[in-house]
Amino acid sequence: MSPTPPSSVVSSRRRTRRRRTLVALGSVVVLLGISWLLLPRPTLYPAGISWSRVVRDRHGTLVHLSTAADGRYRVRCSLAEISPDWTQATLIKEDRWFYQHPGVNPIALIRATWGALTGRDAGGASTLTMQVARLRWGLETRNPMGKLVQIFRAIQLERHYSKTEILEAYFNLAPYGGNVEGATAAAWLWCGRAPAEITPREAIALSVIPQSPATRHPGRGRDTQRIAIAQARLAGLLEQRIGLRADPLAASFVLTPPGPPPHEAPHLCRRLLNDSPSPTVSATLDLAFQHELEQAITSHLRRTRETGIVNACAILVHAPTREVLAYAGSAEYADRAIHGMVDGLRARRSPGSALKPFVYGLALDQGIIHPHSLLIDGPIVFNDYNPENFEREFMGPIHARDALVRSRNIPAVALANRLGDGGLYRLLKRGGVVLTKPVDYYGLALTLGGLGISPVQLATLYSALATDGVARPLRYALGDEPDHSASTLSGPRPLLGPAARFLTLDMLRGAGELGPEYAFARTDPAVAWKTGTSHGFRDAWTVGVRGEYVVVVWLGNFDGRSNNALVARRCAAPLLFDIFRRLKLPLTTTPAPPSVGKVSLCAVSGDLPGPDCTHTLTGWFIPGVSPISHCQLHRSILVDPASGLRVAQDDGRPGLRREIHEFWPPDLLELFRKAGLPRRPPPAPEHGTDTLLGLDHGQPPVITSPLKGRTYQLEEPSTTVEVQLKARATPGVNQLYWFNGEAFLGACAPSAHLPWQAPPGDHRLHVLDDHGRAAETILRVRPGDR
Repeated sequence: MSPTPPSSVVSSRRRTRRRRTLVALGSVVVLLGISWLLLPRPTLYPAGISWSRVVRDRHGTLVHLSTAADGRYRVRCSLAEISPDWTQATLIKEDRWFYQHPGVNPIALIRATWGALTGRDAGGASTLTMQVARLRWGLETRNPMGKLVQIFRAIQLERHYSKTEILEAYFNLAPYGGNVEGATAAAWLWCGRAPAEITPREAIALSVIPQSPATRHPGRGRDTQRIAIAQARLAGLLEQRIGLRADPLAASFVLTPPGPPPHEAPHLCRRLLNDSPSPTVSATLDLAFQHELEQAITSHLRRTRETGIVNACAILVHAPTREVLAYAGSAEYADRAIHGMVDGLRARRSPGSALKPFVYGLALDQGIIHPHSLLIDGPIVFNDYNPENFEREFMGPIHARDALVRSRNIPAVALANRLGDGGLYRLLKRGGVVLTKPVDYYGLALTLGGLGISPVQLATLYSALATDGVARPLRYALGDEPDHSASTLSGPRPLLGPAARFLTLDMLRGAGELGPEYAFARTDPAVAWKTGTSHGFRDAWTVGVRGEYVVVVWLGNFDGRSNNALVARRCAAPLLFDIFRRLKLPLTTTPAPPSVGKVSLCAVSGDLPGPDCTHTLTGWFIPGVSPISHCQLHRSILVDPASGLRVAQDDGRPGLRREIHEFWPPDLLELFRKAGLPRRPPPAPEHGTDTLLGLDHGQPPVITSPLKGRTYQLEEPSTTVEVQLKARATPGVNQLYWFNGEAFLGACAPSAHLPWQAPPGDHRLHVLDDHGRAAETILRVRPGDR
């Protein structure tokens, strides 16, 4: 039996063991601390994770939601975007000690371990951080090793990320049934609203899904009774732990998906997502306007289907900001029969007459016309170009305003021929229209739609017309604030001056009077509008400007098939006015610019009224620019009732009476006759011609063909070219005499033309009327190449 050690020795040994234990514990703590500090920083989300692409309208409403690359709906959001009710319900349901533990809840872990050893249900031990770790690394946590890895990863996440970041990651990764992950996708797909707008009932119903997403899938849940029990239990916990009054209907509330994932405005969304790398795009679109526009198209095509018109597209633009508020690229995106996936708003088609307002605007700007100037709507030839009106008829002399709103081709082409400074071609180039050929390739046909232009480009031009005249690209996404100094297409100089823009729109508003004539009565006098029908009846357009808003409408077939029903004034214009009626847009009137004024005009000639003008009207003009002279049309004359002839002066014979007559030039009288609107000519002069005491104001003829400065090119060096010699004569002229230098070429009536075979060379042509007044022009004829 060994001797008992002294007490001092025992005490010393105990102290030594305690010191060793403390050192060991300290070493463990130090090692754990070092390990804690040395834990590498992982990414919070799985490597290579992809997100859904989202498009929202200008009010934040979800317009389009696509699946991520793995086929799941997963939208990234910040914690601030989640409803507080939803956050509270999730924390109470999943981890009420989330803000107190270091990633692992030791008490819950011990309780769950004891329950597993004893076979009792003691609840789960997974914290929100552990769930994020499982989702982040795709862990299998049903076995002990997987659970240990999950605990380690949770601690690792807590080491490097804040509680806010971890909770945010949970709301971005948590499963909410089917292929829906994350709070934002769940809120939109299961509740039809943004996550910030989730109600308390919805918050409870959504918070119980991640625990069993397969059985609690909204709309497909297989055990509605258990779902109700889980919701009722969570509602009770919310009342017990945070004092939230229990909702008696929370248990019976059922999430009902509002419909399929949103894919509104598909053409615009495709355009936005292709142009932007951002997963979320805020569009300028107004979804309410988009729905009204689409419904108008659907309703209209339902009525026109029997005529073979089955496709249309339209765009709505807020002109001052150039923001696109509605965008329908076809009648139905999914309709393969009409090639619905094609974006018709980006396709270049012939605009027909839709560009004529810019010809008139340029003519106003350059002082060629004013709104009531008389233009000629009659047969005319420009070298080898012979334009015709849509109805192949003529209206004779017509005021510029009426010629524009009635879309007369010949007056528009004649004006385009008189434009300087590059004319319509230069305006279109500055306006961003793609013209791949030189100006001579298009010629005067440009005025009547002899080019390709897209509805988007046309909306850009009309937006400039409706505002500051500067062509700027349309805007499709919010936040893309344009740099007005750098993003203009036309440069700092406007396409048209303020006076010309104002007068052009004012002229176009007169088209509202033509509604009943065009077989539709519902027009809006505040809308300035213009139609366009392409050659061959392939495209029907109407563009409307109402206050600050521009609408462009196109009807036709994407494959270019013609249809005689595609007449814009009959099929496109009614759709335009229906769109404006549905949208109920606010009307902002633009005051007249200081550079325009009003003046009294002769209602017939459009000139300043003379003493013999009995009918006048008030019209706009541009002081110092508009070509206005005194009316020479109405004249007071003396008539001998016995002979019916006019006399030069009162010579005392009895019965002379004074009458007012219109003195139209002979060629215009002939045009009136051909148009079916014959005018009564004044009485013939008593002596067969006006005397010096008579009414002749001495205006010389005006040569209208050949055009001044025109060069004719011969096809063969030794041949001649036929030139039509024609001049406009003053009233009272009966005969015109044509000369080439001193050589007499022939005579003709003022209403006719004289054909002449012109040889190569430079020719000085003279025309002399039967009153001795003359005019001349230079004609150049060049031989062709051998």
